[in-house]
Amino acid sequence: MGETRAGIVGGLGPESTIDYYRRLFDAWKRQDPGTSPALVIDSLDVQVALRLVEHDRPALIEYLLVSLKRLAGAGCDFIAMTANTAHIVFDELAEISPVPMLSIVEVCANEAHRLGLRRLLLLGTGFTMNAPFYPAVFARHGITVLTPGDEERAWVHARYIGELLVGDFRDDTRLQFIALIQRMRDEHGIDGVILGGTELPLLLRAENFADLPMLDTTALHVDAIVARLRATS
Repeated sequence: MGETRAGIVGGLGPESTIDYYRRLFDAWKRQDPGTSPALVIDSLDVQVALRLVEHDRPALIEYLLVSLKRLAGAGCDFIAMTANTAHIVFDELAEISPVPMLSIVEVCANEAHRLGLRRLLLLGTGFTMNAPFYPAVFARHGITVLTPGDEERAWVHARYIGELLVGDFRDDTRLQFIALIQRMRDEHGIDGVILGGTELPLLLRAENFADLPMLDTTALHVDAIVARLRATS
């Protein structure tokens, strides 16, 4: 049997895809410095995906499915999408994907359960924060997921789309995110934060802020991808 190959749906956005690629190699080399992981990346257009997630979910499913089929055709044995927002349609895609898919949300929920966390703040795009997929998956582990209020969700979304997605990581934005996390801790009793956008770990690089653990969805997804590659190669 040949080596197992991971398919990566990338470009959603480019900065996080670059981060995934770098982290995948780093994680692999920590376990096997003499080799490299077998990967295929299919890079999509983040602006097309954002337009579809807002206006046409069936078309988004079709757009992503074409990528899944390209990756399967390139010999990939399983596929991961390097974006939380795209997981809005993960369940629909997983049912029709030609190869198995590895969910960033399931991986994060498993880690939160392992750490004994019970009440988590979700940060990400407005699409991710407003959608039910994070609360639904975490509820199966008995974990509550909260989001900021309407105005703060709008602020987070604007910074995400206008700054983070284009690689603009500002100190003042970082400080405002930390202040938001502190308010949610003090007012709502959160015991951790889900960095539910794969650009967020590029802005909030520390392992904790306001004495709370940050669940880096990119790092958790990368570790799960490498574990599956190594388990089945």
